[in-house]
Amino acid sequence: MSAARQSLGPGRQSEVELLAWLGQAQPDDILEYHQGSLALDRCVVGTAEQIARARALHQVAERAFELAERGFIHLIQRRLGPDEFSYLAIARPRSGPVPIPFQTLILEEAA
Repeated sequence: MSAARQSLGPGRQSEVELLAWLGQAQPDDILEYHQGSLALDRCVVGTAEQIARARALHQVAERAFELAERGFIHLIQRRLGPDEFSYLAIARPRSGPVPIPFQTLILEEAA
């Protein structure tokens, strides 16, 4: 059985979409959560719309890193060209329920 590959698409990055994908993902499913240069594209410069996109991307990248640290996903990047990368999240095998309850993916803010 081959893994499913999805993309959030340009300008469509959101934490909710990342979490929704992960909640339903099977082991080895792949999500492209960004294409470009993550370090540069997270910089807050330009128009209000560009700033909002950069902030949303920053939130997605931070959440993806946190989920990787907690063992839910692997994060990899593929070079597409000079200063152009594909950033991928790969769902890790798990012993718990599929789908993952949303509450499990959100860290307790007030602890």
